[in-house]
Amino acid sequence: MKSAVETLNPTRVRLTVEVPFEELKDSLDAAYKKINQQVTVKGFRKGKIPARVIDQRFGRGAVLEEAVNDALPKFYTEAVNEAELSPLGQPDVDITELKDGETLNFTAEVDIRPAVEIPDFSGIEVEVDAVEVTDEDIEKSVEQLRERFASTSPVERAAEDGDVVTIDLEAKVDGEVLEDGVAQGVTYTIGSGELLDGIDEAVKGLEAGAEATFTSELKGGSAVGKEAEVTVKVTQVAARELPELDDDFAQLASEFDTLDELKADSRKRLADMKQYDQATQAQERVLDKLLELVEVPVPEKLLEDEVNTRKHNLEHHQLGRMGLDLDKYLEIQGKSAEEFDTETRDAAVKGIKTQFVLDELVKKENLNVNQEELTEHLMRRAASSGMSPDQFAQAVVEGGQVPLLVGEVARGKALALVVEAATVKDTNGEVVDLSDEDEAETTTETVETVETVEATEDKPEA
Repeated sequence: MKSAVETLNPTRVRLTVEVPFEELKDSLDAAYKKINQQVTVKGFRKGKIPARVIDQRFGRGAVLEEAVNDALPKFYTEAVNEAELSPLGQPDVDITELKDGETLNFTAEVDIRPAVEIPDFSGIEVEVDAVEVTDEDIEKSVEQLRERFASTSPVERAAEDGDVVTIDLEAKVDGEVLEDGVAQGVTYTIGSGELLDGIDEAVKGLEAGAEATFTSELKGGSAVGKEAEVTVKVTQVAARELPELDDDFAQLASEFDTLDELKADSRKRLADMKQYDQATQAQERVLDKLLELVEVPVPEKLLEDEVNTRKHNLEHHQLGRMGLDLDKYLEIQGKSAEEFDTETRDAAVKGIKTQFVLDELVKKENLNVNQEELTEHLMRRAASSGMSPDQFAQAVVEGGQVPLLVGEVARGKALALVVEAATVKDTNGEVVDLSDEDEAETTTETVETVETVEATEDKPEA
């Protein structure tokens, strides 16, 4: 076999392959054997039909077609390996010449990973938010904890902001009561915004036994997105009573003996959260700076596949679970279809560039992923998916997705390497040292920062 490579553009090549006919022998033998098992000829046992009889009865062309279909993937792969290419997706194969007994010639056009030159990234500088926990932050945190331990008691008065009301609801669209538009005994805190728009105004001022009618756009159910006439009846009004902020509350709501200890713990937890946010912000901004330094051509077909995948996942998975369609989602977001398309395309371009650059850095720095790192990442991915680690691991193995997870961890390590080399300062001008964080935790944070697009990179096959 002989092959040659022609570069069509930085992300696409054409392979020209010439195969001597004798190299098709194994595939021809396999073709005759396969056809033997599929057909019957009077006078011959199944599977024992001579090749010349198959040629006469079914045509030599059928045999050649079967043999070529069997041989093409192997010769294509050999040509790819010989040229040391990294294909992306499926090739477009064209048989240019097939002469029985002489030769098989074909071409294969395929997208490839572009050559990426990793620049010196040690000079990257970014600014992030300073980690500052104010007394106001502490008070807000403690107040939220206090809200969780609030008690309620029925009152004989009109409902006010902050009260907990028990209500019955009935929704009509075009004068007809919806099958799923009736609910009884619903508990609702006035002002929480957890139910329908307009319900707060409707129930405020009502005593137990009173009702009101208002219009609102339904947020779920069979008539999601439609205007409905909603009747709400208050069956009970209860006032919320917050516990006193003292040492007794600290003992009730936490493992601490005093309110001061509880507040000190709140300060520490808030500082930890803000440090985590700061580290994530640093990773995102360092990544953006790195991408600005590198020229990365993006294969158009790969980009198209990634854009379509993102749109499909949004429409059929995320929005579907919320009972929304794309048009309603765009209306809520205040975006036009053109703006959405532009944002999706930009995000896809960034994701593809990120993968190419960090994969090249992984190769350049010889970064490896050990079993502990892979297991840690698998555990976190399982938790975010709502599956048990064993279930998630089984799904990953059965789906052949282990290399994808390995790639995610490796790219996370590559980004961590760039972040470590960069200068990160907060808004106060202080240098932020991210090296104190636990290495496994840092790797996980950077993995979460990196956008991956391996779902659109099919294994190359002819």
